[in-house]
Formats: sequence, C-alpha cells, structure tokens
Amino acid sequence: MQAFTLLDGLVAPLDRANVDTDAIIPKQFLKSIRRAGFGPYLFDEWRYLDHGEPEMDCTHRPLNADFVLNKPQYQGAQILLARENFGCGSSREHAPWALEDFGFRAIIAPSFADIFYNNCFKNGLLPIALPVATVAALFQEAADGYRLLIDLDAQQITTPSGQSIAFEIDGNRKYRLLNGLDDIGLSLQHAEAIAAYETARAQRAPWLF
Repeated sequence: MQAFTLLDGLVAPLDRANVDTDAIIPKQFLKSIRRAGFGPYLFDEWRYLDHGEPEMDCTHRPLNADFVLNKPQYQGAQILLARENFGCGSSREHAPWALEDFGFRAIIAPSFADIFYNNCFKNGLLPIALPVATVAALFQEAADGYRLLIDLDAQQITTPSGQSIAFEIDGNRKYRLLNGLDDIGLSLQHAEAIAAYETARAQRAPWLF
C-alpha cells in the first residue's frame, strides 16, 4: 500500500450529499476482485452517457460534459471534496479501490459512512471529516486550480491563502497510512515472531505438521 505523508493536490468539488457506493462503482463491476483497473469506471453512471460494463474500453465512450471529473480544470485531481454521508450504501470495498485507482489520495467531507470510512484506510486513502461550515467554505473557495496541502503527520490542511485547518485521525490508522501498511503489511512486521512461534509449535505438536 502506498504511504501517505504529505500531499499537495488539486481539489475536485463533488457538490453532492449521500453519495452511495453504487454511484462510486456500480454493481456490475463487482465481478472482479483484482483491486486494480477500476479507475476508468469510477462514478460510471455520472461520467458517461452510455451504460458501462466490465472490461469495456472507456477511451471512446461518450462523456457527460457537466460532470465535475470530466471538466478540464479538474484533470489530475487527487483530493475529492464532497458533502455529508459520503460512501453510504453497500459495504463494497471496490469503492475505495476505484477512487484510489483513479488517482485520489484524500477525500474531505463532513461525514462518511462507517464501513466506507474504514475501507479507505485499508487501501491508502485518507478520509478527512471536517465541520459542515468548514467544508462549505472550501466549496466556496474551490475554483479552477484550487489546491490544498495535507500534512498527515501534523494533521493539518493548508489552503492557498495560508489558513490552517486541523483534522482528527485515530493514532493507529495514522501510523498505518504514514507507513503504507495494510492489514497484511501490519502482520508482516511481526514475521520473525510468527515464524518463531510456528517453529516452536511444530516441535510441541509435530503431528499437526
């Protein structure tokens, strides 16, 4: 998993509340569990004017010119700004897979659905919950080329005007993101201890091996 330390990223403002996971990555794409390749289908029903299917080549699909991620000024955005209850709906982990594969590293919203919020941390995404008024102010400022500097270690967001916005994050989740550790990576930090335990166990109960 890619570590998250300091991000100077372009902001894409998605001015919608209650964005559910079926909008983030529609159900027909859940057939694959490869974890990669979902970026082209992110917000599929909003980004395109036709119906998307798995393995479809998106290069020449008709685009919805009014959708924020299709606008030239937001190409390459790494920070998604959204409204309340982002990631509600089903628990599909494909949603953070698609966001990360598209290029997003952080999502800022007033609130997130619990399961989606947890899944973000497991996949290298930083979900930041800020007060409604703070998010509203960011939406007012987020014009073309608007960038934010996110310092995870300091738990600070810096706006182009120099304003600092503090955010909260669980210490364990922060450690894992800073070090690029998913569940497997966290376990492998104890590889020597695990190997020693298995060796001792094999001696105590050889019939199990």
